[in-house]
Amino acid sequence: MTEEIVIVGGGTGGTVLANDLADRLEPELEAGEIQVTLVNDDPDHVYKPVWLYVPFGQREPDDGRRRLRSLVDDAVDVRIDRVTDIDTDAKQLRYHEGDEPVDYDHLVLATGSTLAPEEVPGLAEAGHDYYSEAGSEALREELLSFTEGELVLSVVGTPHMCPAAPLEFVFMADDWFRERGLRDDVDITYTYPIQRVHGNPHIAEWARPIMDERDINVETFFNAESVDPTSQTITSMEGSELDYDLLVSIPPHRGIDLIAEAGLGDDGWVDVDKHTLEAEAADDVYALGDTAATGVPNAGSVAHYQAGVVGQRLASEIRGRPATATYDGKTLCFIETGMDAASFVEFDYENPPSPAPPSQKLHWSKLAYNESYWLTARGLL
Repeated sequence: MTEEIVIVGGGTGGTVLANDLADRLEPELEAGEIQVTLVNDDPDHVYKPVWLYVPFGQREPDDGRRRLRSLVDDAVDVRIDRVTDIDTDAKQLRYHEGDEPVDYDHLVLATGSTLAPEEVPGLAEAGHDYYSEAGSEALREELLSFTEGELVLSVVGTPHMCPAAPLEFVFMADDWFRERGLRDDVDITYTYPIQRVHGNPHIAEWARPIMDERDINVETFFNAESVDPTSQTITSMEGSELDYDLLVSIPPHRGIDLIAEAGLGDDGWVDVDKHTLEAEAADDVYALGDTAATGVPNAGSVAHYQAGVVGQRLASEIRGRPATATYDGKTLCFIETGMDAASFVEFDYENPPSPAPPSQKLHWSKLAYNESYWLTARGLL
């Protein structure tokens, strides 16, 4: 009888895992002993880091899109559909485009994050973002016409995708306005919800002096409660208020209701063992990337490394061997510090980050990785 592996979510984690399993379980797939199905509700695979560059005219949204089917090994069944129900006791799924439940033997959830700006009154109407394709394009138009005034970048909620991206945006905006001779007429303010400029204290300690040196105003312990689009003000739960002429926000992030409804975790994140990535509330269920509540950053590199661990563990289980592969919290990230310089960090559960001195070489390394990402998604890097 064919053993069914279902991966829900065709982002970085799900796509890398599907290709990993196609390679790792090639004999079983060819013999029909295993079937791997990758389910995604969009025919496209989207590489979201491209959106950071769109507002500055450096990239186009289409640069971050490829057909999912073109990235996935032919041995994997790609289904463009939406999972509407998970029954972990019966080990069954229901699809939007299907009447009958579908059995699974192993389930991997890689459903990612969704934006929830509506949770903050006025934010959806007044705030711009670069965490969505449409948002990045709209922000590009705003930036091109913005020649003076107060630009506020407000991190509204954590955790959020790509934790370094808010720092990157203000560093790039500072440099971009300087290159255009407008920086003296543009004030930049950065807000963060805790009493430092980044969730990781080591990165915060590195970033704060750069912000001070570049006259980027900082408001920490600023938890946005409401936005008034008419008066152009953003108010915090702590009682402070900021005026803005252009508001760029990192909206609240949530998972999907499906996760909570299945009893796997709150707010759409799956409670997992942070080393094995196994769900705590169900057998034969894994989660990776943003979906897994491990405490590590919601970054693409995390999903990539976790996919390799889950692939090894599934192969061991299917072959009747003890699953010994574990995730050590490995994360790496390039951090743009301007339009032509970047830093780099690498860390794990035991070793904290130590950002490298910014350089043009690291900036070009980040751009090179963005280009080679499609090889990573195909499992070739």
